[in-house]
Amino acid sequence: MDYIKLAELYEKLESTTKRLEKTYLLSKFLEKTKKEVLDYVIYLLQGRVFPPWDERVIGFSSQLMLRAISKSTGISIRKVEDLWRRIGDLGNVAENLIGKKKQSTLFTKHVTVKKVVDNIRKLAEITGVGTVDKKISLVSELLTSAKPLEAKFIVRTVLEDLRTGVGEGTLRDAIAWAFLPKIIGIFYQCNECKEFVPAVKKCLNCNSQIELNFKKEVEKKFKGLKILKVKKISDLKNLKKYDLIICKDERLARDVYNYIIEELQHAYDLTTDFGVVAIKLIEKGLEGLKEISLVPGKPIKVMLYQKAEDIKDGFETVGKPAALEFKYDGFRLELHRKGEKIWLFTRRLEDVTKQFPDVVSYIKKAIKSKDFILDCETIGIDPKTGRWLPFQNISQRIKRKYDIQKMVKEIPVMVNIFDAMEVDGKNLLNVPFKERRKILEKIVKPIKDKIGLAEQIITSSEKEAKKFFQKALSLGNEGIMMKNLNAIYKPGSRVGYGVKVKPVLESLDLVITGAEWGRGKRATWLSSFVLACRDEEGNLLEVGKVGTGIKEKAEEGVSFEQLTKILKPLIIGQKGREVRVKPEIVVEVTYGEIQKSPSYSSGYALRFPRVVRLRTDRTVNDITTIGEIRNLYKKQHKK
Repeated sequence: MDYIKLAELYEKLESTTKRLEKTYLLSKFLEKTKKEVLDYVIYLLQGRVFPPWDERVIGFSSQLMLRAISKSTGISIRKVEDLWRRIGDLGNVAENLIGKKKQSTLFTKHVTVKKVVDNIRKLAEITGVGTVDKKISLVSELLTSAKPLEAKFIVRTVLEDLRTGVGEGTLRDAIAWAFLPKIIGIFYQCNECKEFVPAVKKCLNCNSQIELNFKKEVEKKFKGLKILKVKKISDLKNLKKYDLIICKDERLARDVYNYIIEELQHAYDLTTDFGVVAIKLIEKGLEGLKEISLVPGKPIKVMLYQKAEDIKDGFETVGKPAALEFKYDGFRLELHRKGEKIWLFTRRLEDVTKQFPDVVSYIKKAIKSKDFILDCETIGIDPKTGRWLPFQNISQRIKRKYDIQKMVKEIPVMVNIFDAMEVDGKNLLNVPFKERRKILEKIVKPIKDKIGLAEQIITSSEKEAKKFFQKALSLGNEGIMMKNLNAIYKPGSRVGYGVKVKPVLESLDLVITGAEWGRGKRATWLSSFVLACRDEEGNLLEVGKVGTGIKEKAEEGVSFEQLTKILKPLIIGQKGREVRVKPEIVVEVTYGEIQKSPSYSSGYALRFPRVVRLRTDRTVNDITTIGEIRNLYKKQHKK
């Protein structure tokens, strides 16, 4: 496939904010995509070249991109940089300059999707002497052959800054629309162009008026199409054979659609790879997704938990009796084992096995099974006092690549196992939580201050729950977890199977999307950091700026110098003193109040925001949602 086709799709996606329209555009494109490049196309639509579970990093900075554009166009780096400062986006700079490039390109080749992915993937693999020049050459090779529009999106993809507004939900739905039968009631056939389009008043294909009348639609004669008539969800079999699904009523049509979407989401949560999901659908239909299973060594999304206002609210959500556990102030780890091979993954799906040889040794001594995927929270211990350490004290161990044994001695950790997804080859996701806990109790032999099960009580009493809550806080924990005893394990989902209760509800995890260079003695530091939450689609919405809570000296906490050091390589746009950065750095923020504000894209602003700490264990997918902020806004006004 020629890359220009994908670039033209990007342009269309950029031009609309309507989710249905984006989903329709994506589905029509995917329908025409050959299976051989389908996974490549799906990764590129997500603005990446590797599946999300793959920890390889492109690692190509804006400064290197300036050199690549210069090399491809024959225009000096200074002029390229001047244009960047005026335009503020290197993708637009490349688009502008490629059309004016001075170098002879009489023998340029068509840029293909495969070539783009292959070249960008090599950026993550090149090491040794001449690495920088080799990387620049790989990008320059693409840009030299690219059309202006292709250059724009090649640059944005390399810089991991695609910005087409395609979230996980939109892509998931587009895959369902592309590769499964259309459900009447969810889709209607346009009388003009005969396309099956979503239930909107105007056809997304030809803009003709659509009559949304379910009864008339199901009575149509759909010539030449294979139709499956459905009276109940269990009738959904062998979907690959059919073009259309007609249900007995609109409510069942919606239920069938939701069931299909949930199956796709579940398959994605197990694989973290829409490429795999789409290919399974093409090959074996919806039934093929049932073949996707848990595999030790391949991380899955962990289950996430909602916030409860208090213990009473927690019981109302999870029911009585409930399991209560300490909410440790540490970082999430997935423990995987297959035979003698052990892997440790963070909630960001990063492989940190090498950073924690101590945890690997604990696993070998304490866990009887040699085939499992377990969920745990890991906390640090002060080797002098034996007290548990807060997260910021141990976060440095996650990133450490050297002096590992020294770090093991300086910051020992304790592993608190609280759930099991797979044990001895058995998938436990649909097993009730109380049974999963019993399995853990059988296979885990605790080693004091090293590895064991999360402390737990089972109760229906609010009084007992409050006592346990106070005990958790006295030991330095963040609060407690409250869990439904009969709940399944739902990867990646906040669905009410468990909640977290903290003494301070209002702290938010937000991502930094921009900053401003300081003045005076802070002129060499970034300051006034732009913060964003996310919507359900993963789009980022600004909620204000923060400069308070950040220190001038590193030993006092999160410092301006520290943030500048980690954000500078992530700069992807700049105008004057303001910069735009790749949304990777997550910070925990407290505030005085949430206010409505037309100044920010979220519609809200934080009053008196204050940075508490860096959240190196969080990704942009884990940050606070606009829905959570909306709920907090409503609650504060009720009070």
